[in-house]
Order: sequence, then C-alpha cells, then structure tokens
Amino acid sequence: MALGATIHVFSVRLAHVDRGVYETLELRLARHPSETAEYLVTRLLAYCLEHTEGIAFSKGLSDPDEPAILVRDLTGALQAWIEVGTPEAARLHKASKTAPRVVVYPHRDMQAWLARLDGERIHRAEQIELQSIDTGLIEVLAARLERRMDFDLSVSEHSLYVSLGEHTLTGNLDSRRLE
Repeated sequence: MALGATIHVFSVRLAHVDRGVYETLELRLARHPSETAEYLVTRLLAYCLEHTEGIAFSKGLSDPDEPAILVRDLTGALQAWIEVGTPEAARLHKASKTAPRVVVYPHRDMQAWLARLDGERIHRAEQIELQSIDTGLIEVLAARLERRMDFDLSVSEHSLYVSLGEHTLTGNLDSRRLE
C-alpha cells in the first residue's frame, strides 16, 4: 500500500519590505513521501517570497508538466513559472517558452547543478532568475518542521528573518540570473 501525503499547515505573517508586501498567509501544503523536508521548506519560502495576486501551488507530482508554483493573471494566462529544486535544462527551456518570467529556487547547493546546465540550450537563459536561499536557514527550518507552524517572515535588503516563538533565524537571499 502506498503512503499518502502529509498535510502541513502554516500561518505566516509576511513582511517583505523589499517588495512592499505585508500579508498574513494561511497555507496548506501536501508533502509527498518522497519530498524532503528541505524541499518543502524551500517551496514554502519561495511561495512567501513570490507572493502576489494569482499565485498558487501546482498539483505537484500529479501534474509533472507544471512548476511547483505558478502565477496567473485574471484571464488565466501564465505570468510566472516558479521552480523549486534543480530542474533539467529541457524543463527550463520549456518554462522559458511558456511563461514571461521564470524563477528557480534551488533547495541545496547549486554549483553542481549549474555545471550540469553549462552549455545546454535553454531559451532566454539570461532572463531566468535564480533565487538562492541560505542553505543553513533551510536546514534549520527543516529540522524544526512540524505539521502545524506559526511564524513571522521578514525580508529586508535580501536578508530573511524567521521568528519562531522566541527564536529568530536569519539567512540571506542571493539573486542572480542564469547565464
């Protein structure tokens, strides 16, 4: 018998000073048994960092043709394709042809992944955004992951501050383009 997904419920008070976004997000994320805690945390943080009107999590593994997170406008047109992890060149090529904006949030060290992509044909590669969240922050949050979590996330000048109870965790967000 196959294992089912575990549902995680997050209440995040978001203060993204760099983008002027101040919201309280109530999120339910399904974690597939094959999904690591680090991947789930990166997916959660990516959603918060990209939060805008029309943002949604995809159906996940049940629809492999969609990204982890997507943004659609009011007409339903795809505006942003947001990947989590280290997608293959062919997937990035397809994403870049499908959406005007493509963003990747790697959930682990990305140097080996970037080396694999070197020399591959990727449509509009120079416009693909890479948003690397401090792996130390991801690891600490993954170690503290619970099925129900309530925390504050503040973003200012590419620094992330996560307040969990009396503890505040910090990490940096490195932004660059795929070249």
